[in-house]
Amino acid sequence: MPTIYLVRHGRAAAGYDSHRDPGLDALGRAQAEATAEALAGELDAPAPIYSSPLARARQTAAPLARRWGVEPIIEPRVAEIPAPTADLAQRAGWLRGVMGGGWADMPADALAWRQSAIDCVLAFAGDAVVFCHFVVINALVGAALGAEALIVFRPDNGSITRLSTDGGELVLLGQGRQAQTRVN
Repeated sequence: MPTIYLVRHGRAAAGYDSHRDPGLDALGRAQAEATAEALAGELDAPAPIYSSPLARARQTAAPLARRWGVEPIIEPRVAEIPAPTADLAQRAGWLRGVMGGGWADMPADALAWRQSAIDCVLAFAGDAVVFCHFVVINALVGAALGAEALIVFRPDNGSITRLSTDGGELVLLGQGRQAQTRVN
């Protein structure tokens, strides 16, 4: 049964309300290096690396990809949840507003995004490492737990959450390190 390692990107240089696609700050780069070291020590052999197309996820994936000598596969289905507006301030307000709710309250495009992320992970034939985002990880863990809440835990930057895809179902093997963290 494949194990899927979901890595929340390292700390970003800017927040969700101030930049569309920030890279990592100095702490985020250190988190990316630490995550690469942890995963390289945990897995017996390199696994495919998938990354959200966003800069902070790609930059978090880079140290592990260099260590393993592989090129990350850019996977848009594990990018951030789509916001109903491009305006940064409105986008941040929207996200804060929906984070306390459930999937039943979300619009059709958000539900389609969630299902697309679930389908993506379920399609992996073997172990894989996926560098992605706070809400993506919550969508996948929530699906594994059968939870209706949009947010089921608070994965820290650089944390590793483990799922399996046993028999076409997501199964939670272990949540990553949690922290009081800003979403970016």
